[in-house]
Amino acid sequence: MASAISKIRRLLRAARVLGHHGVLPPPEWAAMAPPEARFLGLIFRKRKANMHGRTGERLARALTDLGPAYIKAGQFLATRPDIIGSEIARDLSELQDRMPPFPRVEAERILREELDPAQIARLGNIGEAVAAASIAQVHKVTLKAAKEGDPPQYRALKILRPGVDIEFARELEAHAWAARMAERTGGDMRRMKPTALVDTLARSVAIEMDLRLEAAAAAELAANTARDDDFRVPIVDWDFTTRRVLATEWMDATPLKDIDALRAQGHDLKRLATSVIQNFLKHALRDGFFHADMHPGNLFVDSQGRLVAVDFGIMGRLDAISRRFMAETLAGFLARDYRRVADIHLQIGFVPPRHHVDDFAQALRAIGEPIFGRPASNMSMARLLTQLFEVTRLFDMEMQPQLVMLQKTMVVVEGVARQLDPEHSIWESARPVVEQWMIDSIGPQARIKEASEGLSTLGRAIAAFPEVLRNAEQIAAQLSTGGIKLHPDSTQAIAEAEVRRTAHVRWAIWIGAAALAAIAIAQF
Repeated sequence: MASAISKIRRLLRAARVLGHHGVLPPPEWAAMAPPEARFLGLIFRKRKANMHGRTGERLARALTDLGPAYIKAGQFLATRPDIIGSEIARDLSELQDRMPPFPRVEAERILREELDPAQIARLGNIGEAVAAASIAQVHKVTLKAAKEGDPPQYRALKILRPGVDIEFARELEAHAWAARMAERTGGDMRRMKPTALVDTLARSVAIEMDLRLEAAAAAELAANTARDDDFRVPIVDWDFTTRRVLATEWMDATPLKDIDALRAQGHDLKRLATSVIQNFLKHALRDGFFHADMHPGNLFVDSQGRLVAVDFGIMGRLDAISRRFMAETLAGFLARDYRRVADIHLQIGFVPPRHHVDDFAQALRAIGEPIFGRPASNMSMARLLTQLFEVTRLFDMEMQPQLVMLQKTMVVVEGVARQLDPEHSIWESARPVVEQWMIDSIGPQARIKEASEGLSTLGRAIAAFPEVLRNAEQIAAQLSTGGIKLHPDSTQAIAEAEVRRTAHVRWAIWIGAAALAAIAIAQF
C-alpha cells in the first residue's frame, strides 16, 4: 500500500507540472490519451506564464522542472519520432542535462568508498566540479608524482551523484506503473507499448549508472580512431575506474562552443566544421559505433587542432546492413538517383516488396528535390533523413531505432558545424566519407576480399567432404531399414547445435544433404 501511495504521489507531482505547462496531455496526443490523463489535465490547469512556445518546447521545460529522471525520459523520447511526432522529437532533442553540482566533500567520500587506500594515496588535490549533470559530475584531480622531479599528471574523475541510482529507480517504478495502467485502456495507448518504452529507458539508465561501461565505450571509440589524425579520445585510467568513478586523462583543450577563443588561437573554423561532420560519419559508417551526444559541451579542440570528445554515456551502433543502407541512401541522394535509394530500401527489406519501386522513388524525389534546390549552406542532411523516415512510414517501413539515433545525432552535429561556419556545406563535407565507404565496402577490392573468404570456407568444406559422405551412407542405410528415430531431447540438441554452427560447418551440412539425396535416388 505504501509503495502504491508513493507512486501515486510522484505521478501527481508530475501531472501538476505537466498540466501547468499545458502538456497533460500534449494537444497533439489528446485523442489517444487515456481518460485519466485528460481528467488530470482539467484539474491541473495550464498557467498563462508557461504557455509560450511550441508544444515540444513547453514539454521540454516541464520535464526540466521535473528533474533528472524526466530529463532522461525526454531525451529518450526524442529518439522516437515515430511515437511522439517529428516536431516534438526535435524540440526534446535540445533538452540540456545540467544540474547544480553536489559538494566536493561528497565526491571525496565516494572516492574513499570506491578506491582502496593505496589508490587514495596516489590522489592529490581534488578541485571543485567543472561540469555537473543529472547522473554524475566531473572533477579535476592531480596525481602525486611517483618520484621527485616527475612532471605532474592530471585526471578527470567522473563521479556518480550520491543516491542517484535509488532516485532513478523510484521514478522509473512510477513510470512503469503508469505505463501499465495506460496500456489497460487499450486502443492507441496499447499500440504505443508504453511498458516496453519504460523498460528500454530503464535499461539505458542502468547502463549509464555503471561508469565501467562508459569507460569501455570510450576505450572502444579510442581503438577505432587510433589512426585518425584529427580526432582524439581521452585515455581511460582503469586503475581509478569503478562502478561509480570513471577516470580519464585530463585534456587541456578549448571548448568547441568558445568560438572567440578558437579564433584567437588561430584555429581554422571551416576546417573544424568539416572535421565534426566527417568524423561523425566515419565513426558511424566505417566503425558502426558513434558518439550519440555530440553537442558543443562534449567537444573540444586541442593545441594541434584535433577534435576531442568526452562523455560517452550515450553511444550508437549500426550493424553492417544499417551501414550499407545509410551509405547507399546518402550516395543516392548525392547523385539525385532516387530509384537507387528506393532499390536499397527494398533490397534490404526495410520496405515490403508489395510496394512498387517506381512509386517509392517518386516519393523520394519529393523529398530530395526541394532540399537539393537550395543553396549549399541551407542543404540539411538531418532534415533529409527526418523527412525520409516520415515518408517511409507511408510505405510501411518499420522504425529502425539505430537509424533514428543516427538521425537525431546528425541534427546536433549539423548545428555544431553551422555554429563554426554558417555557410558550411554539409553535403560537400559528407561526400568524401560516403564515397570512401562505398569503395572500401562494396567496391572491387571488397569483392575480392569476400571472394577469398568464400574460397577459404569452401576449402574447409571440401576437406570435411569424405567424413560427410561416410555419414551420409550410414544415414541412407538407416533410412532403408525403417528410418531414423530421434529422441526429442536429441532433436532439440541438434537444433541448438545448428544455431551455433559456423559458416563452414553449415556448408558441410548442405553438401552432406546433397550427397544423401544422391544416394537415396540411386537406391530408388
